Amino acid sequence: MPKPTHVHQLTGCTPTPLAGYLKALGILRLVATQADEHAQGWWSGDVFFLRTTLDSEHLEDFFLNQYRPSPLVAPWNGGSGFFPKDNQSAISQLCQGKATRLAVYRETIAACRDVLSNLGLKEKPDGGSKERLLIACRANLPDDAVVSLDAAFVLTDDGPKYPPLLGTGFNDGRLEFTNNFMQRLLDLIDPETGHPTDPAAEWWSEALFPDVCNNLQKNAILGQFDPGAVERAVNPWDYVLMLEGALAFATATVKRLESSTKGCLSYPFCVRAAGIGYGSSAASDEGSSRAEMWFPLWSNPCTHSELQSLLSEGRVQVNGRPARNAIDFARSVSTLGIARGVDQFIRFGFHARNGLAYFAVPLGRFEVKPQPQVNLLCELDNWLDRFRRSATADTAPSRAGRALRQLETAILALCQHKGAQQLQAVLIALGEAEATLAVSRKWRTDSGLRPVPLLSGNWLLECDDGSNEFRLAISLASMFSKAVGDFRQHLEPVVVGGRNTEGRSRWVEWNEDSSAERQVVWNAGRLEDNLSAVLQRRITDAKRHDERSDDGTVLFPGRALISASLDHVVAFLKHKTDDARIGALLRGLVLIDWGGVKQAQTHKQIDRSPSLSIPDGMYALMKLCHSPRPVGTHSVQLDSVIANRGISGNGAAALRSAARRLRGSGLSPSIEVASRSADAIRRITAALLFPLNQADTTLLSQLVLTSVPTAAIDS
Repeated sequence: MPKPTHVHQLTGCTPTPLAGYLKALGILRLVATQADEHAQGWWSGDVFFLRTTLDSEHLEDFFLNQYRPSPLVAPWNGGSGFFPKDNQSAISQLCQGKATRLAVYRETIAACRDVLSNLGLKEKPDGGSKERLLIACRANLPDDAVVSLDAAFVLTDDGPKYPPLLGTGFNDGRLEFTNNFMQRLLDLIDPETGHPTDPAAEWWSEALFPDVCNNLQKNAILGQFDPGAVERAVNPWDYVLMLEGALAFATATVKRLESSTKGCLSYPFCVRAAGIGYGSSAASDEGSSRAEMWFPLWSNPCTHSELQSLLSEGRVQVNGRPARNAIDFARSVSTLGIARGVDQFIRFGFHARNGLAYFAVPLGRFEVKPQPQVNLLCELDNWLDRFRRSATADTAPSRAGRALRQLETAILALCQHKGAQQLQAVLIALGEAEATLAVSRKWRTDSGLRPVPLLSGNWLLECDDGSNEFRLAISLASMFSKAVGDFRQHLEPVVVGGRNTEGRSRWVEWNEDSSAERQVVWNAGRLEDNLSAVLQRRITDAKRHDERSDDGTVLFPGRALISASLDHVVAFLKHKTDDARIGALLRGLVLIDWGGVKQAQTHKQIDRSPSLSIPDGMYALMKLCHSPRPVGTHSVQLDSVIANRGISGNGAAALRSAARRLRGSGLSPSIEVASRSADAIRRITAALLFPLNQADTTLLSQLVLTSVPTAAIDS
């Protein structure tokens, strides 16, 4: 008959600070390995729950009277108690005592002293002697001690490596963990008899179920595990159970720890730091941080062995490769590329905050939930990795660092909150990253950085929020012309080529030809000015390339895969759009592979219904002179004078030129005189660049022509 189980709500074990999280793991580990192998633990409402056959009385009795401490030693550290100048009080008392529950600890200390003697080491070793000591410890210490060695270091071909959770091998700055661990044990256990000390029971209750306790240790320090406890008294149980919990990560380290850039290690749920995604974030945090660890929170009861399996499989994958940094980890969490059963991860960064000391700083939480939009980033994987390496190099311009932070901040937000605008933020940041590359020619050349690769049409579908700004930006981004080119070349010196046929793929490269510089007319100025500059550039290039229609007329090179509607253009003319957002969206949308976008991917965006808005008559007249198709049966010869006069603010002259051009093309304008301010004329001229659909072009004809052409206009 199975024993009855009891559920304990351990309110003293919380996910933050890190000491509280590790304390929970320590309790589960010790109960499972020394008292009840079927014990289970889980998190709920930021509190740890323990299910075990031990009731409250027996749970307390186990820790006070039966718990056998893990033999934590670090004879390679100064201050560890093994060298003449160290504080040897605790280690001496442990060795001189006779308590049975401390027997393995005494055996481990004796083995360490034998190793030091055999190596002739009488002071803290360094360099090659330290590595020899580490090897000898693994070979000669008792099996129970090897667990702590696995948590503290791993020997590789490149020498010993130290997981960030335990500093540099049980040491952080001036704080030596193992000697402090021994001191805290003596606060709790009589080394001679093994009985608990007088205050141990009170401290136990306070550690698990926090109450007011006035008998805490003012000289106890939790160090990096609880930065807030630096100036306050600490419960010895908190320190002891915290380090016992850290050993839960030990077995997962073996055969999994690898060297990588910046000294970061392939350790369970451990990645390189990213100085983004939290209130005090700064790029400098990356250089002053050991690494980041993402600690799992789970709501379903699990045993210690199940937890060990989770930790041993803690190498998070992104697109088939190990996660390298916090951005990769967030992507993996959002696409469920991790072990199942985890509800959240709490993110900690090990940041230098006090001289040589590091603090485990909580950086936020990430829920484990599906976010399929994040899969779109797989198209950019290689480019993102190269851009990050180059943007964080010492030779990178400051603008590159800002662009990287903007991009990674947007990706982190997308990983937690799906939606068109979240993905738009990523697209906008990609556009800014390419703009940075475009203006930093020497840096991009030295770094070998290519333009942002062509994005699939899936981005188009997922980014559509139905806004005027998005529709206007997408109409410009999808503009194309065989002779003059597409819109992207007006923003950056690039060339897009290839066809989506078998054996050939679409590609984009930098265009280093001097002619490319003439086509780049977009800058950081106002949207109106940039639209007008592109309008003039395309008119000039159309005439230079002598791009003619079937009847020999030079038309405006403004065809687009997805047209705007008059409703959107009228909103722009009436200043009811966010110009800055249109420009930002456009920078991102030009990155899409418009030559490879399928009709099914544009169906959602194409509105074939007539517009409800009535545009300005002057705009209508001027727009018919800049149509990429014949107006009915009449082709309107492209005339640069109209746009030039409109850009100068001379509306009367621009309107007269437009009316004259329409009459010369066989059309009869119904208006030839109108009065508009210079600012209004310039905005009307800028709006001529937006491509229109068939229905709206017909509506313009009906509005300003005395006789409407009857021939249909192809969409």
